[in-house]
Amino acid sequence: MGVDIRHNKDQKVWRKEHKSQDIYLRLLVKLYRKCVHCRARSRILKAGGKILTFDQLALESPKGRGTVLLSGPRKGREVYRHFGKAPGTPHSHTKPYVCSKGRKFERARGRRASRGYKN
Repeated sequence: MGVDIRHNKDQKVWRKEHKSQDIYLRLLVKLYRKCVHCRARSRILKAGGKILTFDQLALESPKGRGTVLLSGPRKGREVYRHFGKAPGTPHSHTKPYVCSKGRKFERARGRRASRGYKN
């Protein structure tokens, strides 16, 4: 093993929890994880729902009966469309990373008989 002088193998480690041991700061982090974003808030309110903070929820139903804690879609981000079976292979709906979206780019070979072959 040598020393990595090119720094191409360096990786930043993702922190799973806050480095600080302050219990109040840890509580704040837990609370902000459950914050509702403005888009989600507008959709819930438009559908006739109700959004409460935890202290309001504790006042309304102390034991949590008849309440639902919602979590948004975890794979709702656009980047997840690029993961999966390689684009261009049969039955793959994976989105390729290309700038050009014309007829000749990622849509010709293997997709039409006039351009080499068709799967």
